Amino acid sequence: MTEPKSTATKADFAHVRDWVFDLDNTLYPHHINLFAQIDRNMTEFVAELLQLEPAEAKLLQKRYYHDHGTTLKGLMLHHNVDPNAFLEKAHAIDYSPLLPDPALGEVIKALPGRKFIFTNGTVSHAEAAARALGILDHFDDIFDIVAADYVPKPAGSTYDKFTQLNRIDTGHAAMFEDLPRNLVVPKSLGMKTVLLVPRNLEGVVLETWERADGVDGAGSIDFITDDLSGFLSTLIAE
Repeated sequence: MTEPKSTATKADFAHVRDWVFDLDNTLYPHHINLFAQIDRNMTEFVAELLQLEPAEAKLLQKRYYHDHGTTLKGLMLHHNVDPNAFLEKAHAIDYSPLLPDPALGEVIKALPGRKFIFTNGTVSHAEAAARALGILDHFDDIFDIVAADYVPKPAGSTYDKFTQLNRIDTGHAAMFEDLPRNLVVPKSLGMKTVLLVPRNLEGVVLETWERADGVDGAGSIDFITDDLSGFLSTLIAE
């Protein structure tokens, strides 16, 4: 099995014309921990819906997330939950921890071709986060969980919907993600794959399926980095 590379050259991505980015913990660093707010909201939703204690709700929420790709998918399958009500609750968060990132904006803008956000969240969440980062205007489109008919990554059918809708030639595309399992299908489709990892793992607890050295996604990662701006800057260097 080929080990992921930690550095890239312009030549490695010279063929890429479509650049696809996950949102949470990818376009902004893991340490911002914006997802902690979403996580808390989801736990509260599950607890209220099923009349569970918070600890029980948390365990069920995480089980659905692991088994189905999102907590929402599990709730829809097992409890016939209205997805709109869940998504509205989950994304009622404070975006102030996200600060403008001009350096990231400049390198994304300079990438040759189209740029997409491909998220298991919603368009409104992606727009709010990207706007706070100052990078929203650099993207051609956002593909969200609603466009995916609520079937989340890593399902192959969701990648098919995304690539067909946007007429993406996967042999000339790259995918940036923070979850190894979400790079398995892109790699199989011929996309260059880049895994974003936390800059400082001290104090960061990752599940086995979230880790670069875990079994989920093994062999599907071409490159690995903890610095998206720095990584992209090497791809546009003169």
